Amino acid sequence: MPELPEVAALSTFLDTRLRGAVLEKMQILSVAVLKTADPPYTALAGRAISGVERFGKFVSIDADGLYLVFHLARAGWVRYTEKPSPDPLRPGKGPIAARLHLAGGDGGKVGIDLTEAGTKKGLAIYVVSKPGDVPGIADLGPDPLAPAFSREMFAEILAGHAHQIKGVLRSQSVIAGIGNAYSDEILHAAKISPFAMANSLEPAKVGILFDSIHNVLGAAVAQAQGKAPADLKDAKRSGMNVHGRAGQPCPVCGDTVREVSFADTALQYCPTCQTNGKILADRRTSRFLK
Repeated sequence: MPELPEVAALSTFLDTRLRGAVLEKMQILSVAVLKTADPPYTALAGRAISGVERFGKFVSIDADGLYLVFHLARAGWVRYTEKPSPDPLRPGKGPIAARLHLAGGDGGKVGIDLTEAGTKKGLAIYVVSKPGDVPGIADLGPDPLAPAFSREMFAEILAGHAHQIKGVLRSQSVIAGIGNAYSDEILHAAKISPFAMANSLEPAKVGILFDSIHNVLGAAVAQAQGKAPADLKDAKRSGMNVHGRAGQPCPVCGDTVREVSFADTALQYCPTCQTNGKILADRRTSRFLK
C-alpha cells in the first residue's frame, strides 16, 4: 500500500509533468471506484491542470477549479506514459480502473492509468469542487511532516489514546499518511513494541518516537523523490528494516525479525530491539508490552 512517502513522490512527479496539460478525456473502466456523481467526471474534459497536491494518502489533481482526487488503497497504483495507446479499453478486462488522456502544451500526449490488482478492491476516485469534500480528507489528522506538527502536539495526541501505539500511528484521523509499513519501521527505529499503549509511553519514549517519525518518513521521502511511479515500489521495499522481512536478520541487532498476523494484515518487529526479547504470538495471547 502506498503511504506518505510514495504518495508525496507521486504527487510531485505528476505535478511536474501535468501542470499546464489539458485533460482531454477520462475513462472509467470500473464503476465501483467512482465514489461521486456530482459534479460528473465528464466535467473534467477540456480543463487545464493547475497543480497536484497530497493530502495524507490522497492525491488531488486541480483541473482548473474542479478536483480529481484518488486514493490508491492497498493494491492501487499509477501508470504514467508519454506514449499512450489509442486503442479503446474494455471494462472488466485487466487491472485498469480508470484512464486519463491529457495533451501537453507542446502537443505531446500523456496517459495515466489508475490500476488495482487482486480481488479485494479499495481504489477510490472522487470528482469534487474542493478536496475537503472528500470524507477521507475532511477527517484527516495532522500531517506528521508539516511544520505545525510539534513534539507537544504529538505528546497530547498519544496522551488521549488508550490504544496500542501501532494502531494509533496507523489511524488516519489521528495522524495522516502513516500506514502498516512505515508504522513498523518507525516503531523499530524507536525500539518500541507495537503493542505498547500509546498513553502509557514515558515522555522520553514519546520524544524518541517523535524523532523516529521524522527520521524514517524524511529518509523515505528523500529516497522516493524524483522517481517515476514504476520505480517507487522497489524503492520502498529496499528501505525497509523489518516490514516485509519476517524470518530475516534484523539489520540493527541480528535477531530474527518476527511477524504477528491478523485477519487481513500483519506486522513485523524485532524482539531484541523492541520487546526485550519476548515473542509476540498474536494479539489474543500476547501481553501488551510497554
